[in-house]
Amino acid sequence: MNLPKNLAFSFIWDYLYPLAPIIKPMFGCHAYYVGEKIMLIVRKKETHSEANGVWIATDFPHHESLKKELNSLSSVYILSEGKAETAWQMIHVGNENFETDVIKICELILKQDPRIGRIPKAKKKKTK
Repeated sequence: MNLPKNLAFSFIWDYLYPLAPIIKPMFGCHAYYVGEKIMLIVRKKETHSEANGVWIATDFPHHESLKKELNSLSSVYILSEGKAETAWQMIHVGNENFETDVIKICELILKQDPRIGRIPKAKKKKTK
């Protein structure tokens, strides 16, 4: 697979390669899918630098246990316009343990940890 030219944090591909991930553009970022599940979104843009890093597809019931393993996790507040905790968690690119923590997430994905990955909601068909 040819990786997108502007793919942020391409080292993730090296770790997830055994799962044959599919990378899709999403909101000016890139999403990693394994099968039908979205696992990660990688973001490195000039605007909203507080949202730059690796976003982890998870859900509220898993936050506490994931944060025990990775205390660098935080909510992707850009998704709620800064008003509330979101289901998505992230590792900010400015975190001192960024690469180490991202590798830990990749290892959890490789082990098929059920806390990571979400099946996206079906897109609604446009009516004419």
